[in-house]
Amino acid sequence: MDDRLRQAPIGVLDVSSEGAVRDANAVARSLLDIPDGVAGASLAEVFPRSVENSLGIAFEGTATDASFEEYYPDLERWLDVSVVPADDGAVVYVRDVTAERRQKQSLERLRQDQKRTALIENVLSKILANLVDATSREEIAETICRELGDTELYEFAWVGERDIGSDGLVIHAVAGETGETFDAIRDALGDETVTTPEERAVETGSLRAAQPLADDPLVPESVRVAGFADGTQSALAIPLSYGSTVHGVVGVYASETAAFSEREQTSFETLGDVAGFAVTAARNRNLLLSDTVAELTFEVGDGSALARLSRSLESTLTLDGVVPRGDETLLCFVSAEIARSEAIEDAASDIDGIGDVRAIRESGSGCGVELTVLGSVPLVTVSSLGGTVRRATFQNGTGRVVVELPPGGDVRRIADTVSRTHDMEFVAKTERERSVTTAREFRDELNERLTDRQQTVLQTAYLADYFESPRGSTAEEVAESLDITGSTLLHHLRAGQRKLLDAYLDERTQSAER
Repeated sequence: MDDRLRQAPIGVLDVSSEGAVRDANAVARSLLDIPDGVAGASLAEVFPRSVENSLGIAFEGTATDASFEEYYPDLERWLDVSVVPADDGAVVYVRDVTAERRQKQSLERLRQDQKRTALIENVLSKILANLVDATSREEIAETICRELGDTELYEFAWVGERDIGSDGLVIHAVAGETGETFDAIRDALGDETVTTPEERAVETGSLRAAQPLADDPLVPESVRVAGFADGTQSALAIPLSYGSTVHGVVGVYASETAAFSEREQTSFETLGDVAGFAVTAARNRNLLLSDTVAELTFEVGDGSALARLSRSLESTLTLDGVVPRGDETLLCFVSAEIARSEAIEDAASDIDGIGDVRAIRESGSGCGVELTVLGSVPLVTVSSLGGTVRRATFQNGTGRVVVELPPGGDVRRIADTVSRTHDMEFVAKTERERSVTTAREFRDELNERLTDRQQTVLQTAYLADYFESPRGSTAEEVAESLDITGSTLLHHLRAGQRKLLDAYLDERTQSAER
């Protein structure tokens, strides 16, 4: 071997026509871990074998011109190998391309991930767009299953909802190639000795991923075995949540061992939140458009903070209105048959679940206060399930709450959910006709014009007697209750009042023309 080849930046081996290594430069010795004194050894002894063994094939009989890139397990390297025949043998050139290969593989994985992400985002965008116009739980479930189960990304998807009278799940919709896996899931839902990922997602209100499915000990064995047989290797359970309420769950199953990246899980979490909101919105829409309404009456035990407050005060408390703040706290505007609001503040300081207390008005016949109620409370649950609290009174450690709901199957479900979740007993149900009046049309139109924030600000200011003369609350006090700045409050008040006047004046004009 001449000096140029000895000093070459790549590996060089001089091989005889009989396949014996006559010489190797330093780079080749380093790449192939060739010890000293190998002159005369066969090429098969010196050069590790690749899976394809292309080098061995090139030296079968007379050496042939060849060039290839292959992985060599013994070396844990990718090598670029070229064979150049000569009169008395051949020269083998070797170059380590492991770093280049890994970079190409990383780029290819990145391209595949980007392609997959784009497909997923497209599917989720279609689902979210369709959820906006959905009018029922059934339509929402079918939309989600159709878009997820019929795509090539996943094997199948199903949607379940809490069963009435238990913590079990009822299957509402399913789509895709379910195989034996879905049958196993269905059977597991009825088995109290095991818990599926979907049931855990409903219990915790958070995503539950099982990937690979067969290795997750928290997945029922029957589901793991069926998934292995079907080639289903990943599962993701997405709770359909709104506020503190979990309406149901979506189960998505895929053939890849790690089908749901952290980014995909974040996207599915958003889907669960939007779908949960869509379920609540559909229920609210049904209540708004229904010609009849159902009124449910609940007896409240001393588990209610307001019930405990009434017992401490030895006074009747009447709920004038509520405003959810969105951070698991509720502003309750309460009237009491006592003259001094300080008495309410003193009593509330010893009651868990009641935070700030602020006086709104005082008179000889009673007073009004704003209470911040903390944590999950029945009033928030009723609202998230599509109901409206119409009346609520508390006396001597108990209370009575009247909830308005759209008639139909949801009435039983909501009554059961509220009773199971809180210290409340369902005692009566009545249905009444709702008259379609100009006032209702006015409110409907105004609700369409106002943003959620404007509605919250106007309602809070109204209940806090901000519009009374003299005012029961200053702008700063109302803003503090909502955890916003005074300037933000005034901005929303002006915008909301403008829309209110627009709707009122438009209605007056239309009424005069009729």
